[in-house]
Amino acid sequence: MLESYKIGGLVLIGGDGTLRGGVELARRGVTVMCLPGTIDNDVGYSDYTIGFDTAVNTVLDAIGKIRDTSSSHERATVIEVMGRECGDIALYSALSGGAESVLVPEMPVDINDICRKLLAGRNRGKLHSIIIKAEGAEISSTELVKQIAEKTGQDVKLVILAYLQRGGSPTAQDRILASLLAEKAVQLLKDDSDSRAIGKIGEEIVAFDLEDAVKMEDPIDKRLIELADILSR
Repeated sequence: MLESYKIGGLVLIGGDGTLRGGVELARRGVTVMCLPGTIDNDVGYSDYTIGFDTAVNTVLDAIGKIRDTSSSHERATVIEVMGRECGDIALYSALSGGAESVLVPEMPVDINDICRKLLAGRNRGKLHSIIIKAEGAEISSTELVKQIAEKTGQDVKLVILAYLQRGGSPTAQDRILASLLAEKAVQLLKDDSDSRAIGKIGEEIVAFDLEDAVKMEDPIDKRLIELADILSR
């Protein structure tokens, strides 16, 4: 179909699957520019992906509303967010939303530490506790709620945000990121560049070879994990 319509270049927006598809198209002679578009922020060749900031802000909005109810009823709430293999949504929303604990797929879960934090907070007079859990963390959300309730004697509720995180109006940061990446893609196509994966590292818009980009990993930022833990105590 591409040959029939004389389409020689494509701009693809997506995650790992889209990137791998782009690699196969490039091998067949189609010039491909891949832009990172996934709320999980799990693309190794870019610090941030289109949609991630919007998803985090959606979770933050939910945290604010849930905290009001948790405080008035003096309970703990586990909020499950998306992230089967990457915990960035959970980590960034927990850090910016003032959660007591965050559970991500990349790190082991310490139930006793979570419970100690909740009990210490209650002893200081806190009326509520928020725990953010990525869906891919090593314990299920229902089991987490059960164990916390049994170990602390607190009333614990579970809120699963699910596909709510995929909707909404994009944030300014996501709109700007998308515009910068798109500009780079169009310029490379005009310059008859080879296929590239386009992302943002620091303040710079960068372009990598597709084969190299597929191999790049996206480790979780352990500094943010440590900071979230410090601020929650």
